[in-house]
This record gives sequence, C-alpha cells and structure tokens, in this order.
Amino acid sequence: MKIKQPQPFTFEGGKRAVLLLHGFTGNSADVRMLGRYLEARGYTCHAPIYKGHGVPPEELVHTGPKNWWKDVMMAYDFLKRKGHEEIAAVGLSLGGVFSLKLGYTVPIKGIVPMCAPMYIKSEEVMYKGVLEYAREYKKREGKSKEQIEQEMEQFVKTPMNTLKALQDLISDVRNNVKRITSPTFVVQARHDNMINTDSANIIYNEVNTDLKEIKWYEESGHVITLDKERDQLHEDVYQFLEKLDWKE
Repeated sequence: MKIKQPQPFTFEGGKRAVLLLHGFTGNSADVRMLGRYLEARGYTCHAPIYKGHGVPPEELVHTGPKNWWKDVMMAYDFLKRKGHEEIAAVGLSLGGVFSLKLGYTVPIKGIVPMCAPMYIKSEEVMYKGVLEYAREYKKREGKSKEQIEQEMEQFVKTPMNTLKALQDLISDVRNNVKRITSPTFVVQARHDNMINTDSANIIYNEVNTDLKEIKWYEESGHVITLDKERDQLHEDVYQFLEKLDWKE
C-alpha cells in the first residue's frame, strides 16, 4: 500500500505570519490543526517538511540537521518573499529547537518552543525512537511481518550519524539561548517521555526578554499538538501571538 506522503502547507490568513516547525521523525501533520486554528484568526501559517521526513525511514538516515536547518531558512525566506515583514516561529520538539535558533539568527517577532529539548537523553533513547518510527512506517505501508523484519534487519546496519549531529545542534542552541531577545512562550508537556522536561526551565530562565511565559500541560505527552490538551494549547498560542507588538 502506498502511503500518501504529507506535504508542506501554507494557509493564507493575513499579514501576520507564523512559521510552524515539526519535530524529528515528524512532519507537517503534527502542526496542521494549529495552523488551521491560527489561519481562522487572521494569521498566515507556513509549515515546511524537512528533508528525509514524511518519506521511507531509509531516506531519513542520509540527512541531518544541516539539511533540516536549510529547509527552515528556506521556509522563513518563502514567507519573506510573500511580503511578510513580521514572522513568529512556533516549533514542536526539534522544531522548537529550530525556533530558538531562528531567534538569534534572523529577526523573529515571537517564539513558541513546544517540548523542545535542551539536552538529549542518550543516543540510545533517540535511536530507539528512530527504530520505532521505521517499524511504524513500514506497518502503515501494509507490509507483512516477515518483510518488516527483513527490512528492519537491513535498516539497523545503516550507520546513524544523524544522532550525533542532532546532539551537537541541541548543545549549540542551548549555549546561545541567552542571545534571544524576542518574546518567548515556553510550552511543556508534563508527561513528556522523549526529552528531559527541565529543558523548559532552562529556556525560560535564559531567554533575554521581558515578555516571556512558561506553561506546563498536565495531561499531555511529547507530541503536545495532537494530545488531549491541544484545544487549550491552540488558544494559548493564539493569545500569546496577540500580545506581540505587530505593526499591523
């Protein structure tokens, strides 16, 4: 069975623009509902898909943070070319890390990192996540158990240099958080088993802005945009964006 591959999206809502960034092994579907919610309230939302994401896992292992950061910058430039002078960045997990990196790289109106790691659990934990993603993808393709096992055997032989590069990226951003002066709303799920949740406190304490907020969502897990409290999250992100000093 052929999986319908997720696509980047652009929802035209108005002059104010929001860049929506998905996580590692995720895709634009993770932030789609949030995009629709903000579009209905006058925001133009654009979500890219990083290279190697939303496609067979064999393609993921041959890409890395440098490719994905390039995709983020291309998405930022896309909004600029469309005439959006002011852009906020809202990102989930790795997307949250990229939203912070944008905050000290280019002009950004506001930043919402959601469940963004500031240090990685171990490479082992991350690798386990990649294997789960690979297995799940193959199941959704409708492959037989035998075929999945065969392909997974091959998959584990592939060197996974991506994970080391990912650790380096997170460490680099962690060292630069204090350079961020854009208003920041830190979102963290209480039941987040993917990252060390103290990351949220690090971001909140170190961003160098007077307008900063932090909120813990008591019933949610790592992919907070698709979890139980997503409706509340949508409203909270919107309310934060409304506090920003937009020109129009």
